[in-house]
Amino acid sequence: MAIRLIVGSDKAGYDLKEILKGELEGHERVACITDVGVDDPEGSTSYPKVAIEAAERVARGEADRALLVCGTGIGVAIAANKVAGIRATVAHDSYSVERSILSNDCQILTMGQRVIGPELAKRLAKEWLTYTFDPSSHSQANVDDICAYEG
Repeated sequence: MAIRLIVGSDKAGYDLKEILKGELEGHERVACITDVGVDDPEGSTSYPKVAIEAAERVARGEADRALLVCGTGIGVAIAANKVAGIRATVAHDSYSVERSILSNDCQILTMGQRVIGPELAKRLAKEWLTYTFDPSSHSQANVDDICAYEG
């Protein structure tokens, strides 16, 4: 299944977002990439606005997943998680990237440009694309509990 992917960043994550976007364009698991982030490293759009725009598009079904970058990855994760139906997480290691999908069915992965190097970020983003949540797994009950709380 090819993934419709959104990428985005504020100015603190612009360089890494551009690197990741370039790495993932043409990837066999990516149908298309939509960039909702700043257009240059001096862009003035705040990370909450970028993250909420990306999360709303995923929640509406316009995209399957989003990859967001800010200085730490924390701010965009917090902002994206304010959108109903969204599960976003910051992850800078393989195991967390894997479990974000397999245990939590996260639609949004966030990273911090000031925290992770570009080579590791590229590797993790590509790994993230390979995982698919199994709704018949025991983790579905946990995801259901999260969704039920949102109402």
